[in-house]
Amino acid sequence: MKNLFRLFAIVIIGSTLSSCGYNGLVQKREAVNAQWANVEASYQRRADLIPNLVETVKGGGKYEQETLDKVISDRAKATSIHLDVNNLSQEQIEKFQQAQSQLSGSLSRLLVVSEKYPELQATKGYTELRVELASTEDKVNFERKKFNDLVNEYNASIQTFPELVTAKMFGFASKGYFKADEGTQNAPKVKF
Repeated sequence: MKNLFRLFAIVIIGSTLSSCGYNGLVQKREAVNAQWANVEASYQRRADLIPNLVETVKGGGKYEQETLDKVISDRAKATSIHLDVNNLSQEQIEKFQQAQSQLSGSLSRLLVVSEKYPELQATKGYTELRVELASTEDKVNFERKKFNDLVNEYNASIQTFPELVTAKMFGFASKGYFKADEGTQNAPKVKF
């Protein structure tokens, strides 16, 4: 009789938790975690392309060492930041994003500087790397948007009833978003 009561209690508790959204919250949290892995993979792909780009620019003969050093330094900083998937708070996301933004800025400067050298522009390897880097940047943006969409769904779930009760009971914490970099809300001014 005692075992039957325990079995009944487990079934009732299990169905109650399921109806309160525990399983759904776990699935949404895991979807966010999996998408975070996709974001990291996209950024890693970009980081992997950078040494090839730097070496190609160096191989072009003329280059500006300061610009190359900045790219290498910013790549090292960006790849050294690893976030715990269980702590994707807004502050942690911003820290990660800041390092990635610095690297993006350095890459942009490198590409602008390299445009001064027509012989480098004519190099097939350089052109292919630029195209692949642009494609990777598009992938990064896609993965970040998808991450934000899943975070939005997850965060909304843990703040609405009845999942709110389950989320508080089991410690489901909100996740941070990728946001636009400072100043990107202002369109650049073009003067001729």
